[in-house]
Amino acid sequence: MHIHILKAPGELFLGSDSASAFAQGPRRFRSVAKAVRFAIEHAAPVSLRGATLKIGNRVLGPNQIRRLHQGLMAGSLNGPSV
Repeated sequence: MHIHILKAPGELFLGSDSASAFAQGPRRFRSVAKAVRFAIEHAAPVSLRGATLKIGNRVLGPNQIRRLHQGLMAGSLNGPSV
């Protein structure tokens, strides 16, 4: 996954499981970086169980969202690729 993905718009689905997350519909963000920060820093922890982040035709699950956040906070996503 390349760094440009962090600047792409994304749709974040949050819920206690994937079915409830999709039933509630997405929160739309101008950038994936903002969506990831919101998911980890502001959403209820139980909502991450069914979290899905859609970026174009890519779909990331809760563990991938957490790893992206760790990379953002560590500053390790400033290079050419993630």
